[in-house]
Amino acid sequence: MTRPRKKQTKNGKNSRRRHAKPVKRRQATPGEWFEKLVAVQAKLRAPDGCPWDREQTHESLRTYLIEEAYEVLEALESGNDAKFAEEMGDLLLQIVFHSQIAQERGGFTISDVIREIHDKMIRRHPHVFGVTSAKDSAEVLRNWEQIKAEERLSKAEGTGNASGSKGPKVVSLLDGVSRALPATLEGFQLTRKASRIGFDWKNAGGIFEKMGEEARELQSALEGREQPKVEEELGDLLFAAVNLARFLKVDPEIALKKANAKFSRRFRSMEKLAREGGREFKNLPREEMESLWDLAKRTEQGIERSGARAKL
Repeated sequence: MTRPRKKQTKNGKNSRRRHAKPVKRRQATPGEWFEKLVAVQAKLRAPDGCPWDREQTHESLRTYLIEEAYEVLEALESGNDAKFAEEMGDLLLQIVFHSQIAQERGGFTISDVIREIHDKMIRRHPHVFGVTSAKDSAEVLRNWEQIKAEERLSKAEGTGNASGSKGPKVVSLLDGVSRALPATLEGFQLTRKASRIGFDWKNAGGIFEKMGEEARELQSALEGREQPKVEEELGDLLFAAVNLARFLKVDPEIALKKANAKFSRRFRSMEKLAREGGREFKNLPREEMESLWDLAKRTEQGIERSGARAKL
């Protein structure tokens, strides 16, 4: 008996192949993508690479490093994951860029950067990778600060006293706070480090009292027309406000950025309202400016309430 022929498609191929599962390509691993990125940056810095990339130095890239960090924060707040991933990539590129420049001058490589943070995370989490234990996050942070202090002391003993004075270098729990940070972030980190070893307010009420005290001292300095004292007391008041933010678990830098954005929105809204009335905002008397500010504020709050109701 003749075996029946398999049904052929118009192009002569077996119809079963039409339903065959497509061959899946192996997805590149994070490590492979990272190596590709490192290779790209090395090519850009090569003699036949990009003139702009070849001109850059650690110093010239400082602004971009800061800008990219803030753009990551903005993308995070937007809730747009695609934008968040994109900006995180831009920030990662800055790390690769600096490492490539350092490698070219014989300083360090990207492998050194990764190894340092890998070993540090193992070392500072003995409750996970070692034999110690931590009952809660507060104890984790206390241990973290203690380990950091021990690391700094060990480095100081290994390199000698950089100041040139006799005797061992004095190590402080605050040594890890960079003076290059924005002032609000520096104050935030200083008070956070102090709080981790118990030097902190019992409640927010104490900080509010401190802010009131600093405000009164600032007022006194203003009345005495003592400009250096005014600057000092204003700094104390700002520091107390930063400390309050830290106590309330609010990043003061981010909070202030949001306040800046809110002021900008409302100011632009006032300008628009004035133009719609046929006048320039800058030419209005102060009383009308205040009225427009209140109107812009009410309008914005009304829109926010409407949006909140729409989500219900």
